[in-house]
Amino acid sequence: MALSRIDTTNMIEDVPQSKLDNNINFRNIIINGDMSIAQRGTSTSGVTSSDGYYACDRWYSQTDIGTWTISQSTDVPTGQGFFNSFKMNCTSAGTSNADEVMIRSKNEGQNLQYLKYGTSSAESLTLSFWIKSNKTGNYYVAIANANTTQDRVVSFGYTIDSANTWEKKTITIPGDTSQGFDNNNVENLTIYWLFSAASGFTSGGVSNTWINYSASRFANSNLAGLGGSTSDEVYMTGVQLEAGQTASEFEFLPFDVNLQRCQRYCQILKTLGAYGAGGPSNHVIYGDLFTVQMRASPTATDIGGETTSGTVFLDVSGNKIGFRWGAINTGGNAIVGLNAKFDAEL
Repeated sequence: MALSRIDTTNMIEDVPQSKLDNNINFRNIIINGDMSIAQRGTSTSGVTSSDGYYACDRWYSQTDIGTWTISQSTDVPTGQGFFNSFKMNCTSAGTSNADEVMIRSKNEGQNLQYLKYGTSSAESLTLSFWIKSNKTGNYYVAIANANTTQDRVVSFGYTIDSANTWEKKTITIPGDTSQGFDNNNVENLTIYWLFSAASGFTSGGVSNTWINYSASRFANSNLAGLGGSTSDEVYMTGVQLEAGQTASEFEFLPFDVNLQRCQRYCQILKTLGAYGAGGPSNHVIYGDLFTVQMRASPTATDIGGETTSGTVFLDVSGNKIGFRWGAINTGGNAIVGLNAKFDAEL
């Protein structure tokens, strides 16, 4: 049977322009902006002043007033394609704006070189996100560049207009022609969502343009302030940071791709090894590879729950590709298992 020729003359005209615009893979600088990955667990309660990663991967929380539960929630904007959000819920109140409550996103400098910061061609950025809170009012976002020559910062305000209602916010950020991002695998670009802040973060007011770093320029003094009531809570999802002056539709990635991107910074691994006859001084060592290469040599923590006849030990030996583990046995046949967290977060 002869092959027929496909007429491609007018094919492109049949594709909606909206499907062609911003058709760039990984245009979103933010990893796990849809909050779908939560390797460490879906909820942590009793969080006070110990800043860190407690629920959704790549989302760092700071809670210096009150006590909070930090979780991966299923409360999301209707009809937007999201299934999860990042939630902070105050369970024991402090004094709002007496100290800091914020969420941070930390990003490697080597992933930002295409933005051409530090040159006359520096790209503008657009930050978009969905947010919901019980408390209306003024809130602020600060973006910092931890350049080794000169730290820089730019900050902006937005309002939560309706209580307990999902709202989409969009902020356009000018390119910084003065300082570039260091070309390395450490924290350079950090985004801060401030929900409470003391005067040290608000006395200078927002800048709306890149300036030499000062924490006093993160927000204005009229910050609404969460943490003063056990009714206070905030949800966030659909976070996207992209080159350009307009916000495109959120870039949803396949779950496995999103997970692998998160595993560069944190991996929870469960593995088994077996060996036969043991003796009083016998031990066994296994070598394993990480699922993906980690950002840096990780901190290894045995998180328990494994079955073993001996004492499990871990040794990452400065390696971000693989690790060693094993057990010291007191005799007999054995199957040893390991449940461990490997952390190479920024």
